[in-house]
Amino acid sequence: MRIRQEDVEHVRERTRIEEVVGEHVTLKQAGVGSMKGLCPFHDERSPSFHVRPQLGLWHCFGGCNEGGDVISFVQKVDHLSFVEAVERLAARIGHTLRYEDDAGGRGSVRRDQVGQRQRLVEANRVAASFFAEQLATSPDALAGRTFLSERDFDRGAAARFGVGFAPRSGEAVLRHLRGKAFTDDEIVAAGLAGRGQRGLYDRFRGRLVWPIRDLTGDVVGFGARRLFDDDRIEAKYLNTPETTLYRKSQVLYGLDLAKREIGCSRQVVVVEGYTDVMACHLAGVETAVATCGTAFGADHIRIVRRLLGDDRAFGGEVVFTFDGDAAGQKAALRAFEEDQRFVSQTFIAVAADGMDPCELRHARGDEAVRLLVRSRQPLFEFAIRSTLGQVDLDTAEGRIQGLRAAAPVVARIRDSALRPEYARRLAGWLGMEVEPVVRAVTQAARNGGGTGGAHGRGEGGDRGRPDGAPGRPGGSEPPSVPRPDPRDPVARVEREALECMLQVPHLVPSDAADTLGEAAFEVPAYRAVHHAVLAAGGMSAARAVGAQGWAETVRAQAPDAVVRLVTELAVTPLPTDGEEALARYAASVVLRVAELELTRTIGTLRSRVQRLDPSAAETQGLFADLVAAEQRKISIKERINPS
Repeated sequence: MRIRQEDVEHVRERTRIEEVVGEHVTLKQAGVGSMKGLCPFHDERSPSFHVRPQLGLWHCFGGCNEGGDVISFVQKVDHLSFVEAVERLAARIGHTLRYEDDAGGRGSVRRDQVGQRQRLVEANRVAASFFAEQLATSPDALAGRTFLSERDFDRGAAARFGVGFAPRSGEAVLRHLRGKAFTDDEIVAAGLAGRGQRGLYDRFRGRLVWPIRDLTGDVVGFGARRLFDDDRIEAKYLNTPETTLYRKSQVLYGLDLAKREIGCSRQVVVVEGYTDVMACHLAGVETAVATCGTAFGADHIRIVRRLLGDDRAFGGEVVFTFDGDAAGQKAALRAFEEDQRFVSQTFIAVAADGMDPCELRHARGDEAVRLLVRSRQPLFEFAIRSTLGQVDLDTAEGRIQGLRAAAPVVARIRDSALRPEYARRLAGWLGMEVEPVVRAVTQAARNGGGTGGAHGRGEGGDRGRPDGAPGRPGGSEPPSVPRPDPRDPVARVEREALECMLQVPHLVPSDAADTLGEAAFEVPAYRAVHHAVLAAGGMSAARAVGAQGWAETVRAQAPDAVVRLVTELAVTPLPTDGEEALARYAASVVLRVAELELTRTIGTLRSRVQRLDPSAAETQGLFADLVAAEQRKISIKERINPS
């Protein structure tokens, strides 16, 4: 049996691809008719995944080079067959599919058996409804209702999160699902029952149950909390086993409820339990999620980064909340080990008395939960202080040991501007002079403790080339240059200025661009590109040859090591549309480079003037140059920010 082609086309045309993709990836406008985000199919630090809503197509210009329509996207992201993907999308738009056999024979209604995955999803949905009904009506569920009420969760809260109760009998869910025409194999495959010597039995018995949903809202598994002392399973929490739907390393409880707010606020709060998620959301922290029976790991990070839109251009934050005990501290330090996978800033929030968000809300109310998140501290600061807490700082040996242990932590701080400040703080915490601490941090960075380690890719490490063009002919890769640090504000300004010079040279103020010196760009890679721009004739030459010819001219002048970078800069979407807005943007970034060049020049002149005899003729000439440079800087600042 296959789906009729007319129905396939109808589903494809009526489904808004940006909405489907947007459930997995935070998309941002990337020029006229284009949206982009972090690719869901490979790990990347800069967005290379583009969606064209008007065409109904998507493509990744990064490492995986995948592409297709909305059906292929659902197939790949949810590991479905073609038929299952079409069925899911048809259900989404409320369209009834028709089927035909391979010979073309048609049926008037959809086939009796839907895809296996959809059957398992449906089994979980039915079970979730059954559990919720039991919590509300069953006398046995009194212990569950009491558990919730003691933590200030009323019936409305239970309904909002779908909390339920699994009856103690051991076969209640089995009977209910069998009555809904699910087979024993389907019930076991969904993780709702196990097989024993006496046959099938309910996996969850006498426990409070939370449904775990994927990004689309489908129930893929459950987490169950022990309530009764005679429960034969000692574990406080029991989760669905690994199934085709449920992989604990790839699900986050509450993500279906939090995903929209995460994308809007660019914040995610990672808590430790189901009740903590409930407490946070009810208190107004609607970005809270929790892992399900496992530590927060690499797969979770990939999911969170896609929703945050975790890239170089937009700041975001990840806030971890952990208990104040030793286990919580250990979990926080594990989170710090994964810190380099994020571009967003990572924080930790721990209540002074060690209470988790659920306990905090119960004891002090909603505002206390919100205050906990607001009072977060940088995760690397917590890691430094925790490292120092393991040594005796009252002895010289302990302080040296603390320096050796903490210097690599400081060296790993991604923001290069913050590293010196925390080196100074470390010196204060250790009671040592600043210079030896700075040297230790610098040495640790050289030894691999700093940025750019196993997880750091640097700017553009995953940026694809939308034109798909290879390097220069010859059969071998051209030499490469070090990738600029995307978190360096100077590098960012220089990159943006070059993007404008290559893409919209007619909008760039030529009096500012063509008077930039050969050392105007500090980043080596960008300086090489700027030299190619100068060799090609600058902005005045660009206006004569046209946009496409200009890019090719600059590529021809560029050394092999930066040809690909020239191409990348020439195709990167600019952050604004419209001639007037683009002109303002191009002028501001190029003038900003000119201002930075003058700032460095002024600093050099001031240093020379201070070292010379005030009465010397050379000093007078340098002073005149200094005054002139400062006047030019004032003029440029006025052009950047006209009153």
